[in-house]
Amino acid sequence: MRKQTGFTLIELMIVVAIVAILAAIALPAYQSYTKRAKFSEVIAAVGPAKTAVEVCVQGYTGTSLLADCTAAGNAALSGASATTQNFQSAGVATSGTGITITGLATADLDSSTYQLATSGSLAAGGQVLWAISGSCRTDGKC
Repeated sequence: MRKQTGFTLIELMIVVAIVAILAAIALPAYQSYTKRAKFSEVIAAVGPAKTAVEVCVQGYTGTSLLADCTAAGNAALSGASATTQNFQSAGVATSGTGITITGLATADLDSSTYQLATSGSLAAGGQVLWAISGSCRTDGKC
């Protein structure tokens, strides 16, 4: 009589169940990771405006700091950023005593927003400090 070798049906079903449980845990984590990676396009797209505003504030010699540096930021956006697969639009606006840069992701990334706002008052030649806000903070993309 030959001894039988191999796996029983129950053993195979247990292995399949374990793999299914691991896949159920890993898939949502992977999807979240890929959305965060794709959202980096939005963060990169507002970079030229951020740099333009900082350079404008550092070397400013005019009379209307907020208006001129907002215009410089918008000019940098129009020249540098184009709509991509994950990035939809961006804009620079004056908000109170500061400047806010907003980037908008496409619907594939839940139309999340990324906002950089100057914290504190701006002074010509002074340091520019940024505060990050937007819906990307609440949904974990930035």
